[in-house]
Amino acid sequence: MDLNVLWFILVTVLFVGFFFLEGFDYGVGILLPFLGQNDTERRVIINTIGPVWDGNEVWLITAGGALFAAFPNWYATLFSGFYLALFLMLLALILRGVAFEFRSSDKSPAWRNLWDWLIFGGSLVSALLWGVAVTNLLQGVPINGNMQYVGTFGDLLTPYTLVGGVTTLLVFMLHGALFLTLKTEGEMVERAGRLARRIGIMAIPVIILLALLTYTNTDLFAKAGAGVVLGAAGLCLILAHWLLRAGRHGWAFAANSLTIVLFTVSMFWGLFPRVMVSSLKPEWSLTIYNASSSPYTLKVMTVVALTMVPIVLLYQGWTYWVFRRRVNSKNLHY
Repeated sequence: MDLNVLWFILVTVLFVGFFFLEGFDYGVGILLPFLGQNDTERRVIINTIGPVWDGNEVWLITAGGALFAAFPNWYATLFSGFYLALFLMLLALILRGVAFEFRSSDKSPAWRNLWDWLIFGGSLVSALLWGVAVTNLLQGVPINGNMQYVGTFGDLLTPYTLVGGVTTLLVFMLHGALFLTLKTEGEMVERAGRLARRIGIMAIPVIILLALLTYTNTDLFAKAGAGVVLGAAGLCLILAHWLLRAGRHGWAFAANSLTIVLFTVSMFWGLFPRVMVSSLKPEWSLTIYNASSSPYTLKVMTVVALTMVPIVLLYQGWTYWVFRRRVNSKNLHY
């Protein structure tokens, strides 16, 4: 295995970790105004992700840094071509982060309600756009022979990519609802469970539709194993719904986590060895070789990554262990 392949795998792992962890953050944010019937309940919901949401977003920053250093041409084409979409996502993430911090600075119900809806909006836009972005990478976008995006924002919005966005939106909402069944107590658990069952019913046909459109709009199923992994993601989603109906919330969360992991792996598997597909000419697609940094750069980065990543993983694992208990309305921190 050469370093180009290794760094493609590492970037995939970073996005898998980000979608798995930030997925339930997005889901909790989207469900906040609907599950929380009063200010105390909404504070409980926010506190379930309060100690970890910003740490989860570090995975995105790390993934972006890895793209910039290991595959600079991928980074340049992606961020220039998807500029408006990524700007909207960044704006949504900023408003969401500010809302978490500002919500409790005033006791006015109108003030707190405003920030709650900004958390909802920021989470919803981000969850939707991630699906649109990933499916665009696989479907292909207009890239010329100079590795430049020559399309418009409208070129990113096709029936296939919009179904991809709805898929990530619903799966993340289900992830957040299941997370709340594990992190809250009393009536909130039952309420989150009921909502999760409704979301699951909607998510299953959508991911099946996505798989069908992936077959007709991309070459993912031509890559040995990629289609099987995508199919396994759909089966895990069905299993999560079945486990949820059986009242096994922990196992349902694990199954839905596998859905996110396998879905992300299948998308990157379908891309490999490309990193961005050109819809103009296949030979103009960006690959792990024509989009990469020099061998020396990749070598230095590998040494740094192998040294620091285990430390970061241990620290984040310790954080989750410290805040592993369920959150209730007693001794709430505002």
